[in-house]
Amino acid sequence: MELGQDKAGNLVLEACAIVPLEIGWIKDGNIEKFDEVADAVRRLIKKSGTKTKNVVMALPPSSVITKKIVLPGGMTDQELEMQVESEANQYIPFPLDEVSLDFCILGPTASSKGDVDVLIAASRREKVQDMQGLAEAAGLKPVVVDVKSYASRLAASRLIANMPNHSENSIVALFEVGSLTTSMQVIRNDEVLYDRDQAFGGAQLTQLIVLQYGFSHEEAETKKCRGELPEDYETAVLKPFIESLVQEISRALQFFFTSTTHNKVDLVMLAGGSASLAGLTAMVTKQSGFPCMVANPFQGMRIAESIEQRKMALEAPSYLTACGLALRRFLQ
Repeated sequence: MELGQDKAGNLVLEACAIVPLEIGWIKDGNIEKFDEVADAVRRLIKKSGTKTKNVVMALPPSSVITKKIVLPGGMTDQELEMQVESEANQYIPFPLDEVSLDFCILGPTASSKGDVDVLIAASRREKVQDMQGLAEAAGLKPVVVDVKSYASRLAASRLIANMPNHSENSIVALFEVGSLTTSMQVIRNDEVLYDRDQAFGGAQLTQLIVLQYGFSHEEAETKKCRGELPEDYETAVLKPFIESLVQEISRALQFFFTSTTHNKVDLVMLAGGSASLAGLTAMVTKQSGFPCMVANPFQGMRIAESIEQRKMALEAPSYLTACGLALRRFLQ
């Protein structure tokens, strides 16, 4: 996904595309089939039509250690760097020469005057190098390697801030329904109150289609995306899947309530490939009692004429993380 700005400073969606990966090419955040994934990235760039070479990519949260620390304010960059490395030694379970380490100052610490909150992020160097290698294999220049959950949160925060009934301290439960995993983040302002991953995703719908109709996995995925399934699909396959997904979302919300002092959320926001399934938001609201909406990261943007709007509208919830990464262009 590529974003630009017009003369008035409004966001413009310049390009976007999705290319599916085969199951097993990336496993638990590790690239198992590098050549195949690199080829997919090349096809993705061609399909999108983008001309830019700079790219922001993301690692899964499981590949990154993050820690917020408090340091004295007023240090030089060099002093800050040395202090961060010293602190990082306490939290990172492998040698620093095997790690890609970065940090940023979040701002003054609320509890102690003159100190600053600093966020440290560290990942095994080989994970970052894999990302860089993928970019370079497609002729791209990697500028930033972010964390997936941070990127999706950035894009969601933009949507939350622009909601007409938004108020400060609103608690939003963001669910990203991926292929194999559903990730939950509960957000209040810029703070993450709770996060949790569940082993449930859109691939289970594809598997149900395979079992019900005897299609190959590839046929099932294609027919699912194109809406070319038999007449009884909605009652025999889709409805039971949606009911299971709603149960997973309700269970995750209950875990949040029992693990914290909170007993409600102001909004449930859904993203990912399965988020726009017909009837899902209404069922989530009915089951949980909380308002529910599908995240459309393109909201409030001008859309370039080269983008097919109907297809883009269907796929919009899948672009939440990509939108957060693209927004990094304006945060440097």
